[in-house]
Amino acid sequence: MRVLITGGTGLIGTALARRLTKVGFEVLVTGRRAPAVLPPGVSFIGWETERPLLPDAVRGASAVVHLVGETVAQRWTAEAKARMRASRVEGTRRLVETLAGCDQRPSTLVSASAIGIYGDRGDEWLTESSPPGDGFLAQLACEWEQAASRASELNIRVVPLRIGLVLDARGGALARMLPAFRLGLGAKLGGGRQWMSWIHLADLVELIVHILHQDRLSGPVNAVAPTPVTNAEFTRTLARTLRRPAVLSAPAPLLRLVFGEMAAVLLASQRVRPQAALQSGFRFRYPELAPALADLLGVRSG
Repeated sequence: MRVLITGGTGLIGTALARRLTKVGFEVLVTGRRAPAVLPPGVSFIGWETERPLLPDAVRGASAVVHLVGETVAQRWTAEAKARMRASRVEGTRRLVETLAGCDQRPSTLVSASAIGIYGDRGDEWLTESSPPGDGFLAQLACEWEQAASRASELNIRVVPLRIGLVLDARGGALARMLPAFRLGLGAKLGGGRQWMSWIHLADLVELIVHILHQDRLSGPVNAVAPTPVTNAEFTRTLARTLRRPAVLSAPAPLLRLVFGEMAAVLLASQRVRPQAALQSGFRFRYPELAPALADLLGVRSG
């Protein structure tokens, strides 16, 4: 079986490609530029979302995992917002147009989305059936999922994957936090009461593999661990794992001054439950934060 991973040279795509080859899949990844080294069994084709995806990339694929998206971890200028939207919405539309032009189409499209679709919701428990929230990221995620949903008109199973905070020490948000926390400069953000819905990278990869094998699972899937934590608890747990203090606080006004509108990502509260994943029989290897961080940082938990 062959799987196409768009945006497959990033943190998630690289880990997923390695895992899929180990369970017998042939993998083709796309990206703006070829990585220096490709794992055995993985091939590469260049694709920039500003142009159509070549049909050869899709031909013979049984599934597509669509991971393309400009990072939100930047100052949200008008130009940055336009890039975020173009890479997600327009890029997904171009992918679906390519799928529509294929004689033999993949049976499954797993398309990245984000829990940002729920907006800032306080202590409310959120599942896949919860309505979208407000704000730029919520609107962007809605448009992103709508673009992917057009593939269902082609008799393709579509699974929008609403990804939370992905934890891995080699990249992403956790890697950016570690230098400060290792110096004892870790700080809670704002009041620290906002909920953080996270997932260990290994569990995210296994969840995608699980979805590829579950033909009856369609529609949105929350890609988060079943035990979200507040920002204050996350800060304490990471500091304790590293055996460092964390007594500082970054006030919300300071975050807004430094990061501008992007500070909304740091301060929004999203208490998300992975209901669809659990109901489909998926079991998380790292459902709790402390063991997840211990594994990622190579220390003993507890």
